[in-house]
Amino acid sequence: MNHADILALYDREMRRGARPDSSDARIERTDAVVRQISSAEGWSGILWSGLDAGDADAVIAEQVALYTGLGREFEWKTYSHDTPADLESRLRAAGFVPDDPETLLIAETKTQLTGAEPPEGVRIEPVTDMAGVELMVRANERAFGRDGSWLRDLLRVRLTEDPDILVAVVALAGDEPVSSARMELIPGTRFAGLWGGGTVPEWRGKGIYRALISYRARIAHERGYEFLQVDASEDSRPILEGLGFAKLGTTTPYLYTP
Repeated sequence: MNHADILALYDREMRRGARPDSSDARIERTDAVVRQISSAEGWSGILWSGLDAGDADAVIAEQVALYTGLGREFEWKTYSHDTPADLESRLRAAGFVPDDPETLLIAETKTQLTGAEPPEGVRIEPVTDMAGVELMVRANERAFGRDGSWLRDLLRVRLTEDPDILVAVVALAGDEPVSSARMELIPGTRFAGLWGGGTVPEWRGKGIYRALISYRARIAHERGYEFLQVDASEDSRPILEGLGFAKLGTTTPYLYTP
């Protein structure tokens, strides 16, 4: 399957065929957009759009009115191949604020299975309870230098509601968490999404990040998933490209606050 075919499959399964990401969310589909509406605590936004120059501004205004009427901040997740070509300019003109762009990277699970064991003295453990969550949060906070309470809240809910969909892992040196990551296995698709991989500074460059990718790839492959998908920051993009992930485009979130 070439890159254009994989991108079309991604659009069809992950965007147009999107499923709610939590029990308090719902997906709505129209000819123009696929959107998620969630509670005030959850994520709301546009997952796919199929617009042209003639209808784009009107559809954008409709979404603003809908979410504003619900009292919801929302995100319009754009992709570099979305139409019309000036969609992002139209969103900015309508009051949306862009966040940092990320690179959409894809790899086949079968290419990421071998050749990446953790370094000596480090083991990878699945996270299935709150004790594991706390270890994962500690690793995340040290890796990214920010408060990890959002991750604790996310994992508490997802491990209860979606234990067969969410795969969370932590790398331990002795009893000390040194890296963590998670994966979402999207039912009814061929894609598994990799999220949140981060290693504490003193353990970087030792192969732990790569080992966490292989660990998750094996699980995805065993469960019948063909592709790994990452929305990569500029820090992780070159690492993943070096591991064989292919760039299919970029994605930029645009946020609207009523």
